[in-house]
Amino acid sequence: MRHLTGGCHCGKLRYAVDADPIFSAVCHCRTCQKQTGTAFRVVIAVPRAAVSVDGASKTYTRPGDSGQQVVNRFCPDCGSTVVIEPTALPSVTIIPAGTLDDTSWLRPTMEIYCDDAQSWVRLDGGDRRRFPKMHEGRW
Repeated sequence: MRHLTGGCHCGKLRYAVDADPIFSAVCHCRTCQKQTGTAFRVVIAVPRAAVSVDGASKTYTRPGDSGQQVVNRFCPDCGSTVVIEPTALPSVTIIPAGTLDDTSWLRPTMEIYCDDAQSWVRLDGGDRRRFPKMHEGRW
C-alpha cells in the first residue's frame, strides 16, 4: 500500500492517501483544459475512504458528463485544486498529479476524453490505453 502526500502551491491545504491508486490517467477533457489553462491534466484515482485533507478549502461544484455533480476542493489562498470528488464515482477521489509531493513513481496507464484532445497533442512513450470519454470499465 502506498502512502501518498501532497497539497496546494502555498502549502496551506494538504492531503494524505493510504492506498494504492485505482488508476492513473492523462485527461484531455475540456474541463481539465479550462481548469489548468493547458492541454490536459494528469490525475490519479484513489479510494475516497483513504483520503484525509488538512486545511481550509473552498469548493466549486459543476455538473459532470453523467449529469451528476463533481466537487472540486481547492485552496482559498493560492487556488490550487487538490481533490476532485465525482458523485458518479462515490467511492473514488481524483487527485491532480501535479499536487503530489513525489511523482517519481507515476506512469499514467490510460488517456481519457481523447475526443476532446487538442489536435496538436501527441503523447509518446508508454503503453497507455486510449478512450474517447471516461473509461467505464473496471480498473
